[in-house]
Amino acid sequence: MESYSARHLSVLEGLEAVRKRPGMYIGSTDARGLMHCIWEIIDNSVDEAIAGYGDHISVTANADGSISISDRGRGIPVDIEPRTGLTGVEVVFTKLHAGGKFGGGSYAASGGLHGVGASVVNALSQRLDVEVDRAGKTYAMSFRRGEPGVFAGPSPDSEFKPFVEGSQLAEIGKVAKGQTGTRVRFWPDRQIFDPSAKFSLDELENRLRQTAFLVPGLGVSATDEEGNSKEFRFDGGLAEYVDFLAHDTAVVPTKLIQETAEFSEVVPVLNESSGAMESKEVERSCKVDIALRWGNGFDTEVRSFVNIIATPKGGSHLAGFEQGLLKAFRAAIEANSRKLKANGLKIERDDVFTGLTAVITVSFPEPQFEGQTKETLGTPAIKGIVASAVSKYFDDYLSGKIRGTKAEVDAILERVVNEAKARISARTLKDTQRRKNALESSSLPSKLVDCRASATDGSELFIVEGDSALGTAKLARDSKFQALLPIRGKILNVQKASMSDMLSNAECAAIIQVLGAGSGRTFELENVRYEKIILMSDADVDGAHIRTLLLTLFFRYMRPLVEAGRVFAAVPPLHRVVVGSGKSKEVLYTYSQAELNELLASLERSKKSYQQPIQRYKGLGEMDADQLAETTMNPEHRTLRRITVADAEQGERIFELLRGNEVAPRRDFIVDSADGFDRERIDA
Repeated sequence: MESYSARHLSVLEGLEAVRKRPGMYIGSTDARGLMHCIWEIIDNSVDEAIAGYGDHISVTANADGSISISDRGRGIPVDIEPRTGLTGVEVVFTKLHAGGKFGGGSYAASGGLHGVGASVVNALSQRLDVEVDRAGKTYAMSFRRGEPGVFAGPSPDSEFKPFVEGSQLAEIGKVAKGQTGTRVRFWPDRQIFDPSAKFSLDELENRLRQTAFLVPGLGVSATDEEGNSKEFRFDGGLAEYVDFLAHDTAVVPTKLIQETAEFSEVVPVLNESSGAMESKEVERSCKVDIALRWGNGFDTEVRSFVNIIATPKGGSHLAGFEQGLLKAFRAAIEANSRKLKANGLKIERDDVFTGLTAVITVSFPEPQFEGQTKETLGTPAIKGIVASAVSKYFDDYLSGKIRGTKAEVDAILERVVNEAKARISARTLKDTQRRKNALESSSLPSKLVDCRASATDGSELFIVEGDSALGTAKLARDSKFQALLPIRGKILNVQKASMSDMLSNAECAAIIQVLGAGSGRTFELENVRYEKIILMSDADVDGAHIRTLLLTLFFRYMRPLVEAGRVFAAVPPLHRVVVGSGKSKEVLYTYSQAELNELLASLERSKKSYQQPIQRYKGLGEMDADQLAETTMNPEHRTLRRITVADAEQGERIFELLRGNEVAPRRDFIVDSADGFDRERIDA
């Protein structure tokens, strides 16, 4: 406890500049700036937790508009800081660049490193109250817009008397021996902040969860004005964080990289004897922790942190990560170019980063940030340290020096090479399309029966099961706006197959070529040639299977098309019932066995006769052209079922369960669902 006292507090400046130019310190004076104030206080509590003091932090939005943050750390020092003659509490909350984070005094690595966080929040608050539990007592002090004094009541509008001759840190109670902590409550100054700036539990929830992941064992909670609360605590660290961020199925298991390296830099250090700041070369220790994994999706999610403070704009640590990763993959692919069929292939950043989820954290004293908002790390030496750690790990991993990883390495190298080839193919196709003119012939598959419309709006592509159905559909369609593409049987299960296997499959390649918008990372929704994509398969088990395979292809490689609501399933009838005879004959269609039973019962009650036997369609090819047009293709009478992805994460899990490589979960699902399955639903 003695190592963290007021004599470590380096007092430098006052608060006037903060109120004149608040944007320099908190970014803005809207809701984003208000949330930044909250995080300046929370970051100080988190620094205590990282140092090993305190296991819980709570944030509460009070009904009067104030925000309360409490922790179980060591408590802000309450003794007198020698140079100023002020208590540690007053120094921390009234002096810029004052705190226990300069000169390596009390924190090996901290987030609130500038020493301005608490004082800036105080300067921008109409009122701020702080209570400290330390040495068996509870101490308290209040401030108005940064000025210490005493309020006559609990409201920020209560009468306020500033201290004149000397400040007083009041003793307001006693606590159990060993109980320590800090409680801060502040009322944002509406002279500074926009009246619409409000506390956001949703925004705070994401940041609190992030903090709980980055500091294993730390519990964090938040409660809004309506009593809604969130609490987080995780013990799995970065690996658990990566698994949370990733929404796809892993191609390789999560990898952990940990490295500690030394570096030196010249920094201003406080000379305790003279009280002046002097430039001095100091040795630093930087700890690098990285967790990453590749999934079968195409999105990239990379989060970077310095002393658990998020750096959304990256900086030297992220640049080092990208440099080390790209260098290792380029070397590995070049060494295996013959095996991977990648001679002369230039690997770019996006080829490696497609499907990557990663969390990069570095911890070291006094990092250099670009601005108080700490969005970009500037310390130059960190780039080389991170690049070296990443390159060293992946050189060993990709070269097979880590036992039992050969299959993983083959899978990830093949994926990166396929991404590079797909990128080059997409670029070549785009260049070719630019050079085309009206006299050149189309390169579309010969089996496509295209429509006459040249515009995308209003056009429809029917993906039809089998050539027999194609013959009927040709006669049933409206050739002005309806195009047909037949597929032969069941296409490749792309949830199990690699991208190269998918591209080499004739049916999959034909669909991608006809749509004309690419696939995977290169898919561009605005280039799709048809407004509606309609899957038209038989109304039986095989037809449902084919439809599922097609949806798997769209979901994995053309997901924006599904998300835009442009993929549909046609709903062909199961039965054709002819009621009456002669001129009064009426034809009715039903789409399920239950619907047929209900119709027949209704006809019997009405004493209407119907022809026997009732026609049961086994496939689309059994329909006449007029029947197919009337029931399935004519926009005036048909029914289409729109395929949506309301919850893409849930959809991904379902596709992986039903179509993925892992057999055991699928077997368990079938066994668990067996008792609830209706045998009558099997098409026999």
